[in-house]
Amino acid sequence: MNGIRAVQKKGFLEWLAREKPDILGVQETKAKPEQLDIFLMHPEGYHTYWNSAVRPGYSGVALFTREKPKRVETGFGIKKFDEEGRLMLAEYPEFIFINIYFPNGKSGDERLQYKMDFYDETLRFVRKLKKKQKNIIICGDYNTAHKEIDLARPKENEGVSGFLPVERAWMDQWVADGQVDIFREFHQGAGHYSWWDLKSGARERNVGWRIDYHFVTTDLAARVKSAAILKDVIGSDHAPVALILED
Repeated sequence: MNGIRAVQKKGFLEWLAREKPDILGVQETKAKPEQLDIFLMHPEGYHTYWNSAVRPGYSGVALFTREKPKRVETGFGIKKFDEEGRLMLAEYPEFIFINIYFPNGKSGDERLQYKMDFYDETLRFVRKLKKKQKNIIICGDYNTAHKEIDLARPKENEGVSGFLPVERAWMDQWVADGQVDIFREFHQGAGHYSWWDLKSGARERNVGWRIDYHFVTTDLAARVKSAAILKDVIGSDHAPVALILED
């Protein structure tokens, strides 16, 4: 979102009321609950849950849900990851929904290693969950374009975090371990992106990256009716991604 208070000023709550998603996970809220007004904390028809970073104005995820989950948890239980407010788990009767904001590794080697460690912990976390619940959705900003088709200029970005071989290799492992990139089950072609550099006007030229995903576990994939990138929804440098499950 690049700041939930910023998108509130750009019509977020109006969009929420109009589209009425059953479950909405948002990333990069950049705010603590005490900084938000009642309209964001209690939109009509929704329960909301928040996981904020210790550092002010940084990271953070939130959940807007019409049905109250059976339980909601935040974090891995590991301080160095949890203090950045990057993960939220909501359990529903038929599946688990994970809302996650993966780190960006562009600021240097130390941060790239943090990102890779976070990736590895996510894989361990989901493997453990799957022993009890086979139906899991893992949605969010993964901060990596998996394949060349997932960004407009792959050759120019081979040495850039977000398309490094080590990051893409983890995505390969993620898929091999039983997570399905559900968007690609419905859309095989090029030109589908979810993030654009706003400073260069890349969105107007569709020079982007697909780094926002719904991955679903193999058992749940057959129940997905459609998946999409809502590229016409404006308000951030990212576009929302969506999926529809069978009732």
